[in-house]
Amino acid sequence: METRPRRVLIVEPTPSMAAAYSQALRKDGHALQVVDTAPAARRALAEAPADVVLLNLQLPGGNGLDLLKELKADSRAPQVVALTSQGSVQMAVDVMRAGAVDVLLLPAGTDRLRQAMATALTEREKVLEAAPHTAPVEDPLGYLGFVGISPAMRGVYRMIEAAAPSKATVFITGESGTGKEVCAEAIHRRSPRANKPFIPVNCAAIPKDLMESEIFGHVKGAFTGATADHAGAALQADGGTLFLDEIGEMDLALQAKLLRFLQTGMVKKVGSEKAEAVDVRIVCATNRDPFAEVQAGRFREDLFYRLQVISIELPPLRDRGDDILLIAREFLAKYTQEERKSFTGFSGEAEDIMRTYTWPGNVRQLLNVVRNVVVLNDGAVIQPFMLPPPLNKPTMIVPPMLNDPRWAAMAGPMPFPFSPPPPANLAGPAPGGASLGGVAPTGFGMPPAPPAAPAPGGVSMGAARLPGVNSWAAPISLEDGTAALESDPAPERRIRPLWMVEEETIEEAIRLCQGNITRAAALLEINPCTIYRRRQKKRATA
Repeated sequence: METRPRRVLIVEPTPSMAAAYSQALRKDGHALQVVDTAPAARRALAEAPADVVLLNLQLPGGNGLDLLKELKADSRAPQVVALTSQGSVQMAVDVMRAGAVDVLLLPAGTDRLRQAMATALTEREKVLEAAPHTAPVEDPLGYLGFVGISPAMRGVYRMIEAAAPSKATVFITGESGTGKEVCAEAIHRRSPRANKPFIPVNCAAIPKDLMESEIFGHVKGAFTGATADHAGAALQADGGTLFLDEIGEMDLALQAKLLRFLQTGMVKKVGSEKAEAVDVRIVCATNRDPFAEVQAGRFREDLFYRLQVISIELPPLRDRGDDILLIAREFLAKYTQEERKSFTGFSGEAEDIMRTYTWPGNVRQLLNVVRNVVVLNDGAVIQPFMLPPPLNKPTMIVPPMLNDPRWAAMAGPMPFPFSPPPPANLAGPAPGGASLGGVAPTGFGMPPAPPAAPAPGGVSMGAARLPGVNSWAAPISLEDGTAALESDPAPERRIRPLWMVEEETIEEAIRLCQGNITRAAALLEINPCTIYRRRQKKRATA
């Protein structure tokens, strides 16, 4: 019947009866725990959740029916099989209404007990399968719609877990695209209201004149176009959660009405004199600084402090480390399946670009980038040239080694600030090696020149050293170049096709960067796509 042991908590004040129940249920392989009071049952369930509670309603120091109602107030509560010595029909009705899956009249036979337990476990399986909040905090990829295991996000998950069981209002802040609505849904799904409605309202997307009607509803004829009664989001969310997204966009006059609603729990539709009571949990969010909005007079201070009972701040994507790659890989698999493509992952260089990019649009921008790549390309591995702008532009790629100011002499002007290199960093020639300065090394289409001694206290203008490569280049003077041309009877033979020089320059740059195309492109001040296209064209014509 059961493929794994189920945990059963027996709440029975009589030791002999508890022993009899344990003996009967242990044959089915269940993990059993026995307690004799309601407080002990609460402690046991707090330490380890149970699948089924076998509850005697006649408990010392408290009514077992009250404990049953308390347990079933939580949507994630275990199934309860009630035991009672009172055989009245009214008692059985009250117990079933309170949420028990079955009621047994004492003394209960072994077969009847095991049958009731089987029924309870079947119902428990149905609840677990239908529950929307099955993802635990320890999920290896994330939590309830979030993907990410960075320390910053783990702190958010703990805040959600702590806040969810309460009815207190929650104020979520964070940049646009960080997942504020996902956070609000997670709070709802982990709360006792999970089986009730979750109603989101985007305050920035609704015209100011219609906002009150959207939240509180209206009656027929309340204004032009009101052809029928409208319940409004607050009434629709009765028993559940009302999520007010971008609440900073709400008009000040409506903020006063929202404050009144929060204080009284009463809703009055537009055009109606009748107030209706509703039971909703308020979660709100904004991408603005709420304190700055209050100081600027754009948000009511009293409403702000009424809403900010619990505050959760979502970190921007740039502060989440390797969560960037976890999210990208997760949605690459999803979009690859949706678009029927064959991608299996990202190249190391593409991952470097995504990891170092600042992501001003946060997770929303990352998902758009991944979908763009999947829709417009095909292959096994995503390469840098497949990434859409601005990620495929060299100015957006900042390899760590480019922060070294000694690269200035080779790379020219960079797309980020750096300090001029001190003379000591470039002083003195390195022993031997290929030329890399004013004269390109062999293979760049120009003849090598012997190294020249550096000027005292530094190097000659035009010479440069590449960090990690023991090589120097010295400039050729204009007089030496002119003399060399005059001594050559056919100097035009030294002229090589430009495409050949460019190709050799690119390949040599890639070699010097140890095969890293992204670095080579940044130093050459070209788009990495250019290098990939040239290589593909060369392979196609080979």
